[in-house]
Amino acid sequence: METRLLVDHTGRQVNVPVEPERIVSFSPAVTEILFELGLGSRIVGVSAFCQRPAEAGKKRRVGSYGSARIEVLQDVKPDLVLAISGFQRDFAEKLSSHFPVYIFELPSSVAGIVDLVTKVGIVTGKIEEARYMAYELTRYLGSIRRRPSLNGYVEIDLGGPVTFGAMSYITDALSLVGVRSIYGHVYSEWVKPEMDYVREMDPDVIFYEPKMYGKFTEENLRNLVEGRKWTRMRAVAGRKFFVTPGSLDFFAHHGPSFVREVLPWAMEKVEGL
Repeated sequence: METRLLVDHTGRQVNVPVEPERIVSFSPAVTEILFELGLGSRIVGVSAFCQRPAEAGKKRRVGSYGSARIEVLQDVKPDLVLAISGFQRDFAEKLSSHFPVYIFELPSSVAGIVDLVTKVGIVTGKIEEARYMAYELTRYLGSIRRRPSLNGYVEIDLGGPVTFGAMSYITDALSLVGVRSIYGHVYSEWVKPEMDYVREMDPDVIFYEPKMYGKFTEENLRNLVEGRKWTRMRAVAGRKFFVTPGSLDFFAHHGPSFVREVLPWAMEKVEGL
């Protein structure tokens, strides 16, 4: 099989097939991009968290977000394994002793999500298709820029409360729709929030993403707010506490649907505030 020598985000040189035929993707964002590039039939394995598009759910599960069984991967015989930096980096580097593994950079901005599309296209030989997709996403982004005028807080349940600092695409996305994160001054990607600090900052709007696959009811929301003594906060009292829709990851997913679905949803919620 003809290969190319490419350098991934970690600086490693990877022999990548010119036209990969058996792809494994551990990144939900990369998996979504692969399908949009017309490579769905070449995907032989995905992580348990790859749920977009719906067809991804029919692919063989070869591991979790940050782990995999070598024997299962050997069974599907991938000629290319794709992963993302951050949480996946260490285990992906270990896999590289068995398979050609290419690690992409975790986006730190919404523009980085668009750039990820282009990079996936380059690595998989779908350059023109990826550039067209990136162009469409960029054109939409150019139409929604708002100057931040609201203070906001976003939280995702990742087995515990997590929020995001200056180095996260989520913080950048909030700014894009007119919301200044109360943790935007912290120079890191993710942050363990202090609930007293959130209450003291009293943000205008709160976005809350429940744990993936879980069921989050009105009672759950009421217990969360009361337990944290947030009932008198501006966002809560003014009904500007927004729970993300569906049971899948929402803000946490950095594929193309983040631009097409998450940003319009967030824009709608803050419209008129």
